Amino acid sequence: MMNKILLVCLLFNAGSSLTCKWMDRDFKLYSESLLALLKTMKNNSTDDIDLDNVVFFPNELYNHASKESHEERLHFVAHVLDEIYALFEENQTHASWPESAVEDFLDLISQQANGVRGCQALTPHKKSHRKMTMYFKRLSRHVLQHMDYSADAWEFVREEVRIHLHRVHLLASS
Repeated sequence: MMNKILLVCLLFNAGSSLTCKWMDRDFKLYSESLLALLKTMKNNSTDDIDLDNVVFFPNELYNHASKESHEERLHFVAHVLDEIYALFEENQTHASWPESAVEDFLDLISQQANGVRGCQALTPHKKSHRKMTMYFKRLSRHVLQHMDYSADAWEFVREEVRIHLHRVHLLASS
């Protein structure tokens, strides 16, 4: 019995240390690549943003996540990355960046989210970030859809996503 417990502990520690090395080694590289790609996608024509449609992120979620366990922070980071991925799958026909940039962005963010999930323990997370999900839905509906997926709407979203990627990088690094 003691050998089985020892074996389980060794396997768990070996697996988690191998996968979590990804956070130390690769997470930063993916974050930097994503931020650099978003910078190349920048378009300076945001004059037409209707401030009545601007959606503000519930910042208390980041504050709360920073006080959570490492496991819960990783869950939060993965959730943000998944929401960003879903947002960038929307209609971008009027966006000012090339389609290849979007494909590269989606590929990188998917790999980063998978890497983060690989560092999480196998236990399911009961905590849902409903406010975050609602924020991204409002960003989609009240900014993108309301503004007919215009270049200005996408530029606003691009800037919001840039801020989130920076914040998740800081959260994951803590």
